[in-house]
Amino acid sequence: MTYLPNIQNDIWAYLLFAGIFLGAIQLFYVFYFYARFVFKRTHTLAENHSFPPVSVIIAARNESDNLYEHLPTILSQDYPQYEVIVVNNQSIDDSNWILTAFAHQFKQLKVVEISRSPHLKIGKKLPITLGIKAASFEHFVLTDADCRPSSSQWLKQIMSRLTTKQQMVIGYSPFTKQRGFFNKLVRFDNAWMGASAFSYALAGSAFKANGRNLAYTKALFQKVNGFKSHYAISPGDDDLLLHDAIKFTSISITDDATSFVTSAAPTTWSEWLRQKAKYHISSARYPFIKKVLLGIYPISLILMWISFVALYLNINYLPLGLSIFMGVIATKWWLQGTCLKRLGEKKLALFFPAWDIFYSVLMPIVYYISERKKYYRW
Repeated sequence: MTYLPNIQNDIWAYLLFAGIFLGAIQLFYVFYFYARFVFKRTHTLAENHSFPPVSVIIAARNESDNLYEHLPTILSQDYPQYEVIVVNNQSIDDSNWILTAFAHQFKQLKVVEISRSPHLKIGKKLPITLGIKAASFEHFVLTDADCRPSSSQWLKQIMSRLTTKQQMVIGYSPFTKQRGFFNKLVRFDNAWMGASAFSYALAGSAFKANGRNLAYTKALFQKVNGFKSHYAISPGDDDLLLHDAIKFTSISITDDATSFVTSAAPTTWSEWLRQKAKYHISSARYPFIKKVLLGIYPISLILMWISFVALYLNINYLPLGLSIFMGVIATKWWLQGTCLKRLGEKKLALFFPAWDIFYSVLMPIVYYISERKKYYRW
């Protein structure tokens, strides 16, 4: 058995060349996109940085427990001047009483009530729009009622990245860690989407924002006419807004751990599938080139595995095929695993190659079993 095989015009040669080509595609994604996030310097706050007044907007519906638990942390940020606007959207729990009590304690809290009506459109777009109309300031930070900032510097970190040239900032929202395979799966999904969102944004090809940790200016919101272009569907208050925004501004990211906001991880398959269904609804409206760009990665990864694994059946091609395959996997493990580490998922990074291929196979299945039409709601 020699290292260089005796290449002939047969299926094994085609498999080898296909594996090399597909591996090259994978390395292109790794170095062109993900390496930017790996080698990006973490942004540090300057002592003399000037922070503009900001309005934090939270759309909430029947979130009394989360408001009681997390709202004080948001209302206690180390920031010169800010207000927190909670839009209580047709809640039937104790949200109103809790918000009234907090409003007496925290003067920067403003509550907007939306009365129950069968004629109001479902989703977060109307509450967010009403929150923006009630805002006193020209800069907005969006989050959810079930989110808890990781530090008192959250607002400073995200607002330090908002500039006249970069009028939208996307942040990261990790899921809580629990035991069990399912929790690891949803955390990998969340972290991988976060790492990809950051990496593509740094490459000038932003495709996804997270409404749990997002900032933009009033001027930008007005330029894109708010949610007008996609108001007909419930999801998309974050990523579809981003696709409208990139026509007018560059996108910045905030990747310091003190800028993260943690939210509870889905605990059941139905809850997670509902989240994925909402993403699939909005991603269907991505520009064609973005959908192609995002689709090539998992397809080429699966085909690369098939090509090289098949080569193991021919001992003549085994040494060369194995070395090329392991070289690609090791490079991906190093760089893309580092992306996960930067987002606080070190244990998931330890098994990145397994998660990578498993996730690429699983996601098409999730797409087809998620009932997308069913989840056009809050």
